[in-house]
Formats: sequence, C-alpha cells, structure tokens
Amino acid sequence: MQYLIDASVYIYRAYYSIPDDMVDDEGNPINALYGFCRFLGDFMEKIQPAHIAVLFDEGLTSSFRADIYPEYKANRDPAPLHLKRQFVKCQQFTKLLGLFELSLPKFEADDLIGTLVKLGRYEGRPSTIVTRDKDLAQLITEKDIFWDFSGKGRLTYQQIPDVFGVKPEQIADFLALAGDSTDNIPGVPGIGKKTATALLQNFQSLDDIYSNLEKIKDLSVRGAKTLASKLEQHESAVILARKLTGIHCDVPIDPIQKDLNPQYPDLGAINAFYDEVNIGTALRRQAERISDLY
Repeated sequence: MQYLIDASVYIYRAYYSIPDDMVDDEGNPINALYGFCRFLGDFMEKIQPAHIAVLFDEGLTSSFRADIYPEYKANRDPAPLHLKRQFVKCQQFTKLLGLFELSLPKFEADDLIGTLVKLGRYEGRPSTIVTRDKDLAQLITEKDIFWDFSGKGRLTYQQIPDVFGVKPEQIADFLALAGDSTDNIPGVPGIGKKTATALLQNFQSLDDIYSNLEKIKDLSVRGAKTLASKLEQHESAVILARKLTGIHCDVPIDPIQKDLNPQYPDLGAINAFYDEVNIGTALRRQAERISDLY
C-alpha cells in the first residue's frame, strides 16, 4: 500500500483551527505550519508507511486548467503572504522528515496524486489517498482507499456512493453536470446535485447520458421533460467542464522518485528548522521517535 497525502487540505485545516497568535520570533504566524507538522508526525507514527508521498499545490492560476478556462478558481482570493510562507515551510519540513514531496506549477496536487496512483498500479501497489476532497475519490478502485484522516475515516470503493451519491468513476461527470462552486465551474443551468446524481444513477456516464437524451423525459426526476433540452443546449459547456473536473494521471515524474520509500529523517536539520520557527520540544521528540522507525 502507498499513502498519498493531499497536503493543502491539512495545511488549511490547521490554519483555520489553530489561532494565528502562534508566531515565530519575528512575529510571523506558524499556526498552519505547526498543525501540519503535528499531523504529518502523527501520521508517520501511526501508519509507519513503506511508501508515502506528500503532494502540494503550487498556485491557483498556473495550472493547465486555467489555460483551458481562465475563470477556473478565479473566485478564490489569493492566499495571504503569511500563509504562502507557511506552505513553503511545510514543504521544507516534509523533505527534512525524509518523505517524498512534490509540487509543479502546471499541475495540481490532484494530478500528482493521480499520476502516482497510476504508477503504483503498474508496480502492484494499491493506494490510500489521504484527503477530504471528494474530487480525488474518482481515482479509487476496489483495491484503493479514500481516507479522510480527520473526518469521515476510510472509505472503500463500495462505500463512496453512500457518501458522495455516485460511483468513483462518475464523480468527474457529476461535477461537470452539477458544477463545482469551489473551483468556479458553472455546470448546466437548472441541474443541481440531486438531478446530476439521478442522471448518473440511471446512466453510466456523460457519454451514456448524451446517447440517450430521448429517454430522459421518462425518468422519475423533477423537471425531467426539460432536462434533455438543457443538456443539449449546454453540451459544449459540459464538455469543457469535464476537461476541468477530470484528474490528469500522466504528469512526468522522475523515475528515481517513484518508489516513495521514506528516508531517515535529518534530526539535526529538523531541530535547526524548529529553532528557526520557534517550535518547542513535543514535536522534536516526535521526530526522534519517527527516526527510530527507519
């Protein structure tokens, strides 16, 4: 099993749950950094993974999706400078802990995770994706796990429809139909989450829906008689949205990094790092315990 961590989820979680009066000696907030270091240390102690990667987002507007659709994520405010600084520190700490980490300007963490899932399958390794982001559930097969580490817990392929309403392989289609306000993807006007779910429970995919438009009027769905015309009218927008909601699984990654084996933590550098950011003894002791595992 390989563990693929969607770092941004846990950095933001710490940022919003830990008061920003936790600062370094220069007055810079370290709340997100502290929470992420604690999360990653707890994870390593609990799981002791043989294969692990921590994936980061590099920017809101630099991915290939923004090239396709300039409004992609344009509704989000840029991260404040003090949070950007903490993201960089989180990446530094991940490296010092001996873990593979990666971010790329043209791809999101989702795409890096998708690529490592695909590479893992070539090596016979299933994946546990550690995240709270439903988008990543589209990568799950019967051998994989979706793990909301601090929330819903582990979800199998069979359990995902009970939580998200559709099968893993339908999630990108669902988002293209219903839209995704988080990413500023509009969807089809008049088709919300309930209708998109109903469509995908009756048809297997977007292609299947568009191949059977004449059958939609007979479904037991609110407004069924007008759904086909809405879908037909907005087909080009749905096709565009599907390019945005699907995860790209062919990001070029250096072959020597693909085994994802943890390395021995650099305890001296970790202590110097903690000195720099004014983090005390508890996390230093945790780093020592982790070093004993490897």
